[in-house]
Amino acid sequence: SRALGRWIRAVAGRYALAILAIGAIGLLAALPLGRLIGAALFSDGTFDLAPLVARVTRGATQRAMFNTLDTAIFGAMLAVVIGAPFAFLVALTDMPARRLQGFMLLLPLMIAPQVTALAYMQLLGPSSALLGTFGLAPAPGTPNPLLGRNGIIALFGVQHAPIVFITLRAGLAALPRDYVEAARAAGAGPWRTLLTVIVPLLRPYFIAALALAFVSGVGNFGIPAFLGMPVGYLTLATLIYQQLASSGPSMLSQVAMLSLLIAAIAIAGIALQVASQSKSGFTIVRGLPAHLSLGRWRWPVSAAGFVLIGAMLVLPMAALVSTSLVPTYGVRLSFDTLTLDNYVEVLVRQAATVRAFTNSFYLSGLAALILACLAVPISLGLARFPHRQNRALHGLLDLPYALPGIVLAIACILLFLRPLPVVGSLYATPWIILVAYLMRFAALALRPVDAALAQMPPQFVEAAAAAGAGGARRLVTIIVPLAAPAAMAGALLVFMSAFNELTVSALLWSSRNETLGVILFSLDEAGLSAQASAIAVVTVMVVVALLLLLDRMASRLPAGVLPWR
Repeated sequence: SRALGRWIRAVAGRYALAILAIGAIGLLAALPLGRLIGAALFSDGTFDLAPLVARVTRGATQRAMFNTLDTAIFGAMLAVVIGAPFAFLVALTDMPARRLQGFMLLLPLMIAPQVTALAYMQLLGPSSALLGTFGLAPAPGTPNPLLGRNGIIALFGVQHAPIVFITLRAGLAALPRDYVEAARAAGAGPWRTLLTVIVPLLRPYFIAALALAFVSGVGNFGIPAFLGMPVGYLTLATLIYQQLASSGPSMLSQVAMLSLLIAAIAIAGIALQVASQSKSGFTIVRGLPAHLSLGRWRWPVSAAGFVLIGAMLVLPMAALVSTSLVPTYGVRLSFDTLTLDNYVEVLVRQAATVRAFTNSFYLSGLAALILACLAVPISLGLARFPHRQNRALHGLLDLPYALPGIVLAIACILLFLRPLPVVGSLYATPWIILVAYLMRFAALALRPVDAALAQMPPQFVEAAAAAGAGGARRLVTIIVPLAAPAAMAGALLVFMSAFNELTVSALLWSSRNETLGVILFSLDEAGLSAQASAIAVVTVMVVVALLLLLDRMASRLPAGVLPWR
């Protein structure tokens, strides 16, 4: 029995991290997605596709599915049109202020979709405080031009252009200079080299970028909620929200089917992206990145980039700030109307908004802290598996982040509606939101740590082992301190993503457990756009401050963690 005990302890010590990784992936990914599939495809324990088919063939579902595909496809195409030129200019050319433009272009991805929608609505609407100051606002009573299909597509293009930028820039960074130099030596000019050599080689990355932008559009809730719901233009995400909000948990089996439909569309896009990037390997040994000189066009091109970024980002944010500084929506901004009362109202006086700030800081911070502590052990545990199993487990952990948030929210309701042993029911408590954040953002926390551990010199751990340090001591004294900056970067990314998200918490919040995304949506629906704008401005300030902090940490982080560098 003693020998058996020693054997069990030895096996447990050797495989403890691998067991931890498997357990974490099972709880954070496999369990909720399995529960969703079971609710959508099984009736009383029997596999039954008839309810799903009946649901899909309904007129409302088909209209919502068409709207989802329509806006996601055309929004992804617009995102490529916006993001691709910036990727080429930042990665390949000597354009001045490249890093700054790359940083600014990524901001729409870090800012919550509902904030983007609110900012654009307040920029172009007839009650625009900013345009009204200059006498340029549309006539009173004019419909907001962004409401409906075209506005959703336009903002999908802006919101998802950073995804295209990041994907194409990764491909351009991997493109060796040999290709460009060979074309130039053969007499091809810069533009001919770009069009005939670089662009064809990057075709897989273009397809991957288009697929990722499409998947993001399929799962986007904030923009269709602000721009589509007021005029009855519903996507699958907003249809689920409407039905669950109106009928409550009694509609769970129905919306589970819709969620599975969204998941199927998203998985098809993810599969296309993975297949495209698997074909993107270069056969020539990689050298220095390719480089093209803009010559006398350097400054004009840089100025044009700043003008476009200003139109996409600065003007809407200025409109958001202007609306937050007037007494009520529709009042022109001037020295006589300038007030900070909206900020005092949402930060001090109004109990619901103060509670939402507290809840968002607490839940996002706790999720970031928990995932930062788990990231290193999980990453080390996954590293113990062979390459193929490692990739499969990483892919499973990535699913809750890659799939639309509305899918995960439905899965969490199904999983935690009934009481669990010991803890009881998590439904209608803040803890269901916390668990959903852990599930959704685990992959985000893991990526910087994976990169850091992959670049860690093995000599440190080998030297500690040679000196007699056990596995636990090597973990605590060598690995964790070296990976700590990457874990902190992952925690900041988790906090930014969770702090003002709406897609997950829109279905999971309950009385006194509101989050900032939910309260912003509610204030705008109630016609209190000036107060909603004040909340949005504060959230943007928090996100920008954290991005600047991450930028200052860049020298201590693995290459590729910060996409704007």
